[in-house]
Amino acid sequence: MTIEKQPFGSTKAGLPVELYKMKDGGITVEIITYGAAIRAINVPSGTGCRDVALGFDDIAGYEANKAFHGAVIGRIGNRVANARYEMNGKTFELDVNDGQNSLHGGFVGFDKQVWSAKEEADALVLTLLDKEGTAAGYPGDLECQVKYTLADGAFGIEYTAKCTQDTPINLTNHVYFNLAGASSGSITGHKIQIISDAITAVDETLIPTGELMDVTGTAFDLRERTVISKGIDDKHRQIELGGGYDHNWVLSNEERRELTLAAVLECGGLIMECLTTKPGIQFYSGNMMSGETGKDGAVYSKRTGLCLETQYWPNSVNTPKFPASILKKGQVYNHKTVYKFR
Repeated sequence: MTIEKQPFGSTKAGLPVELYKMKDGGITVEIITYGAAIRAINVPSGTGCRDVALGFDDIAGYEANKAFHGAVIGRIGNRVANARYEMNGKTFELDVNDGQNSLHGGFVGFDKQVWSAKEEADALVLTLLDKEGTAAGYPGDLECQVKYTLADGAFGIEYTAKCTQDTPINLTNHVYFNLAGASSGSITGHKIQIISDAITAVDETLIPTGELMDVTGTAFDLRERTVISKGIDDKHRQIELGGGYDHNWVLSNEERRELTLAAVLECGGLIMECLTTKPGIQFYSGNMMSGETGKDGAVYSKRTGLCLETQYWPNSVNTPKFPASILKKGQVYNHKTVYKFR
């Protein structure tokens, strides 16, 4: 693997942002230090090299972006009910930025911070010190590291973190995929497979009810490779609540498992496999994409990209029977996700 570095402008606050290009075996992945975001994934295909990740041409696009394109999400990915949680006998209030709930770390999540980067022989390593008070409701100073690797068609993400106090944590990445190409339009013609027997059913605000809903006989049964359009507008109540797919599939009841195949995506002769050590995966079909202008003038309208966010189950901080998402002081958080292309 080789890594090239170049400037990517400066934020409104004057902080310089860098872009790194990781290259291996015909695949090129671009990472920017703003949000530790994946800007592009160029993959060889039968019709030439194809960029399968949505993104923006400049830092202004990322600062204006409200859809978390390509970014690392933290401290808590997904939704927290009523923007609060209890821990160690104390109630913590979070930013309210999604109806009555908190979403993806609040107003100043990891996606809106500039990370430090260093090159290693086989990886690009980005680090962030998320100090207590940067975003509402998160105790302690959290040292976070994200290691990106690229080898033999596999793009890996490894998250590690430690904190000076007990803290909830649920790190993920919010890259939008379109295997037909980042500017090719709807993703509803993709085929998807999710290796799971259940989802965490949600209420009207997309907060899990606590029910693990069996997918058998529903639009959520994606255990065999299925065209997304087949179920995305189904009359199932859970589809109606999400405006399509925006749900967590249950992969494991354990906090951590071995790196295991979770999902497969296929379109236009390309196949992408998603493996993870996390116990859940959020399949979001881009239902709320609103027409932002992305790379090369492409318009990212509804369902032109999809996310496969590996994670703890949503709102686990408020649901004791869900796998625990609390990082204890002195402990080390570690999870891995790999996207394989062929």
